[in-house]
Amino acid sequence: MVIEDVPYHPDGLLARIYRPEGPGPHPAVVSVHGGAWTFGDRMMNAALDGALAEAGVLVMAPEMRKPPAHPYPASIEDILCAIRWLKAQPGLGPVGGLGTSSGGHQVMLAALRPGGDAALAFVAVCWGVLDPLARYRMAQARQAEKLLAAHHAWWPDEAAMEDGSPQHIVARGEAVPPPTLLIQGTADANLTPDMAERFAETCREAGGAVELRLFPGRGHLFITEDPQAADSRAAIAAIAGFIHAQAAVTPA
Repeated sequence: MVIEDVPYHPDGLLARIYRPEGPGPHPAVVSVHGGAWTFGDRMMNAALDGALAEAGVLVMAPEMRKPPAHPYPASIEDILCAIRWLKAQPGLGPVGGLGTSSGGHQVMLAALRPGGDAALAFVAVCWGVLDPLARYRMAQARQAEKLLAAHHAWWPDEAAMEDGSPQHIVARGEAVPPPTLLIQGTADANLTPDMAERFAETCREAGGAVELRLFPGRGHLFITEDPQAADSRAAIAAIAGFIHAQAAVTPA
C-alpha cells in the first residue's frame, strides 16, 4: 500500500490517498469521516481506509470545510468535488462512497444529489446519521448538549435538517440511492435505535438495493475504535466484499 496526500480542491484542501499494491484497475471510494459535521480530519478513518486498501480498494479521504466559517452545505460541495477528482483519475474501476457517522450522512446526501457528473456507483455507510432531524429531536429529548451544539453549528435550522435528510429525500420520492451497504451496531447510543433499519426499508420500498448488516451489542464507531476486534474485522471484510462485488457488475 502507498499513502500520499494530494490537493484536490480549488481552495487547496488535501486528500489522503491509500493506493493498493498490485495491478489495477482497482475499485475506488471517497471516504468521508465523521465528527458531528464539525471536527475531524482526513486521518480520522485511517484504520478503516488502510484496511480497505490492503483489500484492494483505492481510498480517497478528503479534508472538508467546516463551521463556523463553512456550515451546510459547504462540505457537500467538497465531497462532490472529491468525487469528480477521483473519477477523473486514470486506471480506476467504479467509484463509490464510504462514510462514517455524520460522514455517512454527507456521502449519502452526495449520492442522492450528485449534480450529474459526480454520480456514485455504490455507497457503504457505517453508523450513518441518515435522518439528522430524528437525531436532533433525540438529542433534544436527552438534552445531549454536544450533539445539539454540533447540529446548531452546521445546520441553519430544522427545515434544512429535513430537506437534507436522506431518509426524507427517499421517502419524498426525490431520489433512490445506488446499491448500498449499511453497517450498524445495535447498541449505538448516538442514533435513534431504528435509524438504519428504517432507511433500509424506505429505500427498498422505493426500489433501491440495500444490504443491512447489524452487529449485536456494538456501539457507535466500533470499527474505528477497535479495528482488530472480531466484529470490526467482519465488518471491514463485509465492506470490502461489497465494494468488489459492485465493481464486478458496474462498468468503470
